[in-house]
Amino acid sequence: MTISQSRRLTQYAHGGGCACKIPPGELESVVAGLLGPGAPRGPGELLVGLDDGDDAAVVKLAAGVAVVATADFFTPVVDDAYDWGRIAAANALSDVYAMGGSPVVAVNLLAWPRELLPMELAGEVLRGGLDVAREAGCHVAGGHSVDDPEPKYGMAVTGVADPARLMRNDAGVAGTPLTLTKPLGIGVLNTRHKSTGEVFPQAVAAMTRLNRAASEAALEAGAVCATDVTGFGLLGHLHKLARASGVTARVHAAAVPYLDGARDALAAGCVSGGTRRNLDWVRPHADPGSVAEDELLLLADAQTSGGLLVAGEVPGFPIVGELLPARADGVTLEIR
Repeated sequence: MTISQSRRLTQYAHGGGCACKIPPGELESVVAGLLGPGAPRGPGELLVGLDDGDDAAVVKLAAGVAVVATADFFTPVVDDAYDWGRIAAANALSDVYAMGGSPVVAVNLLAWPRELLPMELAGEVLRGGLDVAREAGCHVAGGHSVDDPEPKYGMAVTGVADPARLMRNDAGVAGTPLTLTKPLGIGVLNTRHKSTGEVFPQAVAAMTRLNRAASEAALEAGAVCATDVTGFGLLGHLHKLARASGVTARVHAAAVPYLDGARDALAAGCVSGGTRRNLDWVRPHADPGSVAEDELLLLADAQTSGGLLVAGEVPGFPIVGELLPARADGVTLEIR
């Protein structure tokens, strides 16, 4: 038995993956005070900042050149250390792809309970992150580590983009279809894995798949609006996109794809607290029609390293809804 197999990493964490995010409503109230004219200024032009909670910050440095910056880390979402490293790296890189950029360099962010878990496991986590960064063609140059009671890993990533070809969450236009590039269900499968130890290769494969090809296809199709689907679930991220763009988003529940086993995990009660908080947050802004509560939970399922949600038709990926003119009652989400 390997070191990784003998330790269930998910048992050292209070939650798992992006389901550990601070609830979106709480987070927005905290960062609201950081907006405004008193914010620090730097070189170049800040194109994307805190205003709409987009996936990464973007600064235009010169004509045709913008820097994209992001950071993402979380507690173990699977028990295999190498896979956790791969998932965390793919998730961090995704923020750059969601903006239409290409990652250039990443630095590791590692928190480790060195008296509880062997450092050899930490090495496996870092090796997984390095392998995914290599796949992305992104440098990994050092990082930062702390001794922490709970293991956490991720990356701070810097990328580049053409400022004239960004994909932003505030650029959605009514009449545009919505494309989803990875199936949902990662959250409920990860919750079942944490509870039972069952391994779901289909979830690991989805989480470690880079969003590079999807981002390139979206840009080629002329998309200017996108976000990635992570801890706030499809409904949470779509609510933010619709609110920022001044539109209403309609989701066709029957068109949304799910990973094999996701509905079985839901039926077994494997729903994270993060998913329930996501649904509670969007419920006041949603018109659910006759869609059942279980279906709403799946649509709000907290994803880790999920796919891109693109305002536009992207060849090869399913259309799951469309953007509509803003409703007078302020509803941002219609679910049918």
